[in-house]
Amino acid sequence: MAGKGRVKVGIIGSRFEADIHAASMGMVPDEIELVAVASPTPGNAAHLAQRYNIPRVFTDYRKMLAEKDIEMITITAPNYLHAQMTLDIAAAGKHVVCEKPLCMTMEEADEMIEVCRKKGVLLMYAEELFFTPKYVKAKEMADQGAFGKVYLVKQSEKHFGPHAEWFWDVSRSGGGVFMDMGCHGVAFCYWFLGRPKVKSVVCHMATHVHVDKTQGEDDSICILEFEGGAVGLVEDSWARRGGMQDRIEVYGEGGSTVADLHMGNALPTYSEYGYGYAVEKAPSTQGWSWPVFEELWNYGFPQEMRHFARCVRGKEEPQATGEDGRVVQEILFAGYKSAGAGQKVALPLRPPAGKLPIEMWKPGLMGKGRPSQKKRKG
Repeated sequence: MAGKGRVKVGIIGSRFEADIHAASMGMVPDEIELVAVASPTPGNAAHLAQRYNIPRVFTDYRKMLAEKDIEMITITAPNYLHAQMTLDIAAAGKHVVCEKPLCMTMEEADEMIEVCRKKGVLLMYAEELFFTPKYVKAKEMADQGAFGKVYLVKQSEKHFGPHAEWFWDVSRSGGGVFMDMGCHGVAFCYWFLGRPKVKSVVCHMATHVHVDKTQGEDDSICILEFEGGAVGLVEDSWARRGGMQDRIEVYGEGGSTVADLHMGNALPTYSEYGYGYAVEKAPSTQGWSWPVFEELWNYGFPQEMRHFARCVRGKEEPQATGEDGRVVQEILFAGYKSAGAGQKVALPLRPPAGKLPIEMWKPGLMGKGRPSQKKRKG
């Protein structure tokens, strides 16, 4: 039975994404009370707690799970830790919000979904593009018939690379930019079109710029073929200089629309001297820049967190689930396999047990280089 009042939440992680979660929860105080944060990195959790007035700080997330009043946990840890953390959270009887991508392997995805189901807790998939106001408006118009039969949906996200070093390490991330950001575009196209089955995937990947940092790809282009004839085009890059680009294009036989996440709520600005903060991934504020306002709200993070809390209270049905994450995971595998084989890959696809997505593009890459189960649980 759902409880009453604000949902008490704990965060696992203390860096970039954890900061976004904490700030976003603070924007919806009617639904969420952020009471704890856990991170093994010395000082990081305490720093985040001080910034957002979080009362409880832990260096071991399992100790946080022992707190009886906490009802929901958000996971902002590296990809290779998602599965074990989810299992531990579910075992503690708490609801799970897992950042994208869901996990590293298909076996992990299936186990996460099954364990949460058996324990009677929600497994919610943190895909903020389902809540991004501009993108939600585009879907609303499409669903009302504004564009007629939609035949093409495009989503692109590009910048010059991630914040944390673990993203560059494919043993901990599972892949490069397609794993990191392609999961957004795949989920978006799938959601926008009403979750039709994906018939096939074709993908091109390359490492153009960051060959010294990663064995993963820093640029990818993916085409999704859906039942019913619509196509999704997903473009992602860690090789784009000049800051962040995030946009969608929708084409139907009766109309079209374009939404740029940053343009339209940015201030075209020139400064000889620079200033504080402009926008995520902006390398400099000297010269021309495009500072945004209400950045997290425009991304959809507070709306996402509010929705998840309302799901815990039984007020709403989850719009982004573990099952959605599993669909995305399978498509990620198909994309890497397509890039490796140089041909279209049909779905459904069941990759070899235990394989990471990157290994479908570069077979034998990992060898014995994966994090151990012991390390995973830490």
